[in-house]
Amino acid sequence: MSTLIEVRNLTRQFGDYCAVDDVSFSLDKGEVLGFLGPNGAGKSTTMKMICGNLTPTVGEIKINGYDIIEQPKLAKAELGFLPEIPPLYPDLTVDEFLTYCAKLHGLKKAAIKKAVDNGKEKCGLSEVGKRLISNLSKGYQQRVGIAQAILHNPAVIILDEPTVGLDPIQILEIRKLIRELGKQHSVILSTHILPEVQQSCSRVQIIHHGKLVLNESIDGLSRRMTSSSLLVDFRQPADLNQLEALSGVDSVDVLDQHQLRIHHKQGTCIAEAVAELAVNKRWGLLELRPEKHDMEQIFLSITQPSNSHE
Repeated sequence: MSTLIEVRNLTRQFGDYCAVDDVSFSLDKGEVLGFLGPNGAGKSTTMKMICGNLTPTVGEIKINGYDIIEQPKLAKAELGFLPEIPPLYPDLTVDEFLTYCAKLHGLKKAAIKKAVDNGKEKCGLSEVGKRLISNLSKGYQQRVGIAQAILHNPAVIILDEPTVGLDPIQILEIRKLIRELGKQHSVILSTHILPEVQQSCSRVQIIHHGKLVLNESIDGLSRRMTSSSLLVDFRQPADLNQLEALSGVDSVDVLDQHQLRIHHKQGTCIAEAVAELAVNKRWGLLELRPEKHDMEQIFLSITQPSNSHE
């Protein structure tokens, strides 16, 4: 598997303020990376450095083997970028705009029509080539923005908030397109929509206070999201000491007189032991439900503790 992005020890200072602090990661062909972070975490600064719009204070960035500082023209030729607001010319037709973009990318005249046709086909635009961009829906305009980013068949595609402002059907279509692009390219998807990462990405990174605090495959993230707590409801008040004494139990939270949350060690199954104890003690077990930990809870658990010290 070929590595298309290499970022090593990336740091960016603005005077005394360190916006990005010693960030390192790599991305292989066929991977879609979800890049997350709270406002001010350093996400946009990192993206600007990868795109070559901002020079790192320290560090190295290689795009398909080309150093973004030493070989900027070659490195940027391997990049396709869709900013949050697509850079469209609404008075042009789709064909006119994509032809213009192909020329900006330096494609030879003989290759332009084929590149435009391929871009339209990949992005589901084949039927709207003659239409003015201003007359297209926001979803189709977003597709045009993605098409301009892939015309020159770049190794790496960077998409910044590609589904903002779209309706639910358009969002599903763009997510499907992102997964398709991920088969042929490396894709970095910058988003604040957490379900988007789960549905579109193969890996997720979270940056906080300029540092990478999570770099995990979606499979690894799914394991984190398996249950590590039980919600239980009894008819009679339960003995907390007896519940806490069960093997694998970390702690018990009292939610009300009869309802409890039992925290247990990751990977252990305590439901059967809790049910057996409840039956033996005649507490009257009404509910026993494993709780799932979603992306949002994981994101908050990683980024909130540091905030409490600010």
